[in-house]
Amino acid sequence: MTRTTVSPVLAALAQARMRAAPMFARWCELNRAAWCPAAPTDVARFVSDCASLGIERLWLAVQEISRMHTSLGLADPTLGGVASAAINDVAGISPPRSWPVDRKQRFGSLPYDLQVYIASHEAQREKALRRAQNEAAIARQKLAALQAQHAGTTDEIAAEGTAADDRKGLEVDPHAVA
Repeated sequence: MTRTTVSPVLAALAQARMRAAPMFARWCELNRAAWCPAAPTDVARFVSDCASLGIERLWLAVQEISRMHTSLGLADPTLGGVASAAINDVAGISPPRSWPVDRKQRFGSLPYDLQVYIASHEAQREKALRRAQNEAAIARQKLAALQAQHAGTTDEIAAEGTAADDRKGLEVDPHAVA
């Protein structure tokens, strides 16, 4: 029986890869999965199995997997598809309410960090829009009240003017010669 020897360079590279994504590497060892290159389905299973860690910690592990693969020139197994869907299930970020239905479906395919940014940005935008709409409504109400008040004042002035004109007709001019 011959024993296969592994090149020390390849062994060192394998150890460096394992250190780059330790949580995922340990999970892969326990689940008999390849950690590099990793399959998107294995990343999705990892995310689902480790969901109890919380999205913040889990997202750091997913970013480690991504960096490990891209630094080696490999395809990133964390982008899109089943891996992205698993991350979305854990994160539970809803697409912005103002988006059309077809775009809401595409929102789920975005990476988690972009979803967080877009959802936060859209929430702030919607809040500012509602605030502006409320301020505009208050301004319209104040304008209507001022216009109603002004119309009442104009009516009073007009009524006083008519009464003054009526009194003028009854006044006698002291300089008039009879």
